[in-house]
Amino acid sequence: MKNPKPILTLLFLCLSFVAGTALAEESFAEWLFTLDRMKEVRPVDNDNYAEECGACHFAYPPGLLTAPSWQKLLAPSALEDHFGENAELDDVTLAEITGYVLTNSAEKSYFKRSRKIARSVASMDEVPLRITEVSYIKRKHHELTDSMVADNPDVRSLSNCNACHTKAEQAVFDNDTVKVPNFAEWDD
Repeated sequence: MKNPKPILTLLFLCLSFVAGTALAEESFAEWLFTLDRMKEVRPVDNDNYAEECGACHFAYPPGLLTAPSWQKLLAPSALEDHFGENAELDDVTLAEITGYVLTNSAEKSYFKRSRKIARSVASMDEVPLRITEVSYIKRKHHELTDSMVADNPDVRSLSNCNACHTKAEQAVFDNDTVKVPNFAEWDD
């Protein structure tokens, strides 16, 4: 009988690759039966969050920040002055929204972009309060000029995600869906 070690080694490596890829997804069954490999972030799927937060600004998917950032942002004292606005919520709504964002924060997500965000935040000295302070987000936007963002009346700020990311509402932020208003096609 031939030596089975090379075949067993190859089989082990193949199974390890498939298992590792599958574990990176929500579940093995979902990995096996979906064409969408969860590359982005989980879309907003909480009506209260979408309504309360989306009333003033783009309702950022929770997977764009880690739990410590969300905890700081949603602290009652922080909501009294939420980037210059009073965003106070009643206790029941605040508890629901806080639970939602903490459950779906970047470090708890199986979505690939969220995991990259979590890794980049883990290497930062301070907990970011803004998505635009996350090192991964900064790196992804480093080539943008002031004329494309701050001086562009249709964008104004990197925090205005849906101004350029045409599928931001579906939590898709890849380069193929970027269209900077008043500029030719974006090519990273």
